[in-house]
Amino acid sequence: MTSPLPEAATPVLVVDDDPVVREALTQTLELEDFPVIAAGSFVEAKDHITAQFTGVILSDMRMPGRDGFHLLTFAKEADAELPVILLTGEGDIPMAVKAMTQGAFGFLEKPCAPTELVAVINRAQKARAMALENRRLKAQLETGDAAARWIFGVSDQSETLRRRVRSVARIPAEVLVSGPPGAGISKVAEVVHLCSPFSKGPFGKHTTIDMDVARFEQAVEDAAGGSLFLDEIQAMPMQTQFALLSLLETEDHPRLIFGSAADLSEAVQEARLHADLFYRLDALQVRIPALSERPEDIPVMFRQYVAQAAEQAGVTAPEVTPEVISGLMAQDWPGNARALMSVAMRFVLGLPGEETQSASLGLAEQMAQVERSLLAEALRKHQGRAAAAAETLKLPRKTMYDKLAKYGLKPDTFR
Repeated sequence: MTSPLPEAATPVLVVDDDPVVREALTQTLELEDFPVIAAGSFVEAKDHITAQFTGVILSDMRMPGRDGFHLLTFAKEADAELPVILLTGEGDIPMAVKAMTQGAFGFLEKPCAPTELVAVINRAQKARAMALENRRLKAQLETGDAAARWIFGVSDQSETLRRRVRSVARIPAEVLVSGPPGAGISKVAEVVHLCSPFSKGPFGKHTTIDMDVARFEQAVEDAAGGSLFLDEIQAMPMQTQFALLSLLETEDHPRLIFGSAADLSEAVQEARLHADLFYRLDALQVRIPALSERPEDIPVMFRQYVAQAAEQAGVTAPEVTPEVISGLMAQDWPGNARALMSVAMRFVLGLPGEETQSASLGLAEQMAQVERSLLAEALRKHQGRAAAAAETLKLPRKTMYDKLAKYGLKPDTFR
């Protein structure tokens, strides 16, 4: 059984009917550490050309039987985002230009210099990797339950949050969603609704600041049969809190979900929150951890937000390089998910943001955060295979395991 290829070395399918040219191309690419699949015809190559093929295609234009044009059409029907690079003779350049209009990634005139060939292959592989990553992220959003789709992250804290949401969602009682500012309280509240028996009903979402009794009663009526989310519960006027407490004594009301980024015990002491309401809310809670508590989630969340922002803006998502991730990891993110989402949108639109700025942390702290994030990212990419991650990071295995122990990273959690 062959070992899996390193992520950076995705295969190149070389298709050329001339065995001498095919062998020369294969040797050139293998010297640059590209895995090569060599084929002498379209018929021999076609079984590799699927939407699941992780690499790129390098094909001659002129071949007996099915030529490069036919291969290009077949590849685009299999996967419109599969890069096809065409090799052309001197007289084939007009055809190659035509092929570009039909979706070819690029063309090279024979004989081509090795540096030119490698540069084009590298660009094509980056484009392929980005397309597959965006596809993976989109598929993750469209499969699984709402907790899996909308609560991003690979850390133990994120998995604990998903389990907690699923657990409290099944209990037909009021629940408090809390967390630091910008943590996504309203989104998690909606996920509680979507995971609950009330998911087919409406989801009402309201801030309680200046909410009078009439507006509260209308919100309750509008959310009948579903869930009502009341954010910043500590800011609800006291008269409306009395109306809420009266409602809680009845059974005829929607599922009530409350949200707050404040210290509710302090709000009780300051007489801003009724003590009876506080004790009811204290019984069933979901707490969202801050990003500073789970830095290994930053790369995952940022990629999700970039994919979403690119889709909303109708543009191709830019490449998220290790340098970008390092810049993000050097931040302490007091604004949490909301701030990271804003940076992702600016990144997609080509505007500078925190991913290129230094934090107010000391150098040692910044370096530790970056190192931990790179270790976690490598484990994620290799599905928890520490040996493969060590190879990617060019670390001796003992050093890799020492660093994992230092930062409390467990490979099993990335599988």
